[in-house]
Amino acid sequence: MKCGSISAGFAYAVCIALIFVALSGTASAQTGTKQFASHDARIDGNSLHYTMGGSGPAVLLLHGFAETSRMWNPILPTLGAKFTVIAPDLPGIGDSSIPTGNIDMKTAAIQIHDLVRSLGITKTRVVGHDIGLMVAYAYAAQFPSEVEKLVVMDAFLPGVPGWEAIYDNPNYWHFRFNGSTPEGRENIYFAYFWNDLAAAKDHSIPESDRKAYLAAYSGPGRMRASWQYFVSWPQTAKDFEQMAKTKLAMPVLSIGGDKSLGMALGEQMKLVANDVQVVIVKDAGHWILEEQPKQTTVAIVKFL
Repeated sequence: MKCGSISAGFAYAVCIALIFVALSGTASAQTGTKQFASHDARIDGNSLHYTMGGSGPAVLLLHGFAETSRMWNPILPTLGAKFTVIAPDLPGIGDSSIPTGNIDMKTAAIQIHDLVRSLGITKTRVVGHDIGLMVAYAYAAQFPSEVEKLVVMDAFLPGVPGWEAIYDNPNYWHFRFNGSTPEGRENIYFAYFWNDLAAAKDHSIPESDRKAYLAAYSGPGRMRASWQYFVSWPQTAKDFEQMAKTKLAMPVLSIGGDKSLGMALGEQMKLVANDVQVVIVKDAGHWILEEQPKQTTVAIVKFL
């Protein structure tokens, strides 16, 4: 920071104060994120990459398609002040290895559950966005006694009434478009997700995050692995239809954008859980955490 020589004492005092504020902010940010560290765990013959830090009750964060666990970085310091946070890359995505077996919601939930248990955690609060919410629901439905609260963010549940209209909507053409064509053209393919699924194209995923996600999904076999979550939906629909016969007992927060699937998801969650709060984020599309970080973070922290 550069200080001028205007009016000796006053200018000097102001300049020193500004430097102190700037340095304090930097130190605080570094301290807030320093407690989080990246790890890799061998789970069921596969490697799962995760970020962990904070202290208190456990919170598990599950990212969606076209992103990695990096999406949670902006709220890690806030959550870490109250909770022990675990944010894994879903199997086959990011720095987690590509599984040799099935890639689907139910299997991914089991693998992530095994990761959580390997950390000595027996109860957790689970948060999921996009395909991550489907994995989160599968986690809560399969291990209900271990899930204290569930947060689902802007997508839908295959197999639960209301899903067919979304699945068959031509505006969501990508659900079935998972062949080899986009490979090598990930930047063009993902631009649709990041731009068209946002409330405003110029207020969506930050450029630095886009570059990181493109790098993560451009590796050998990575796009094909991530598409398996979409390919699995017919089977997931059968799994979820069966799971939905037993309603979730833990408190559930359904949160989504008013320009996206917020209302539809809320109605679905009321069919599969007994205690549901619905929050609709104003002026938001699918990427609610990036588009409206304050509204979204406040709702999540308050519920958790």
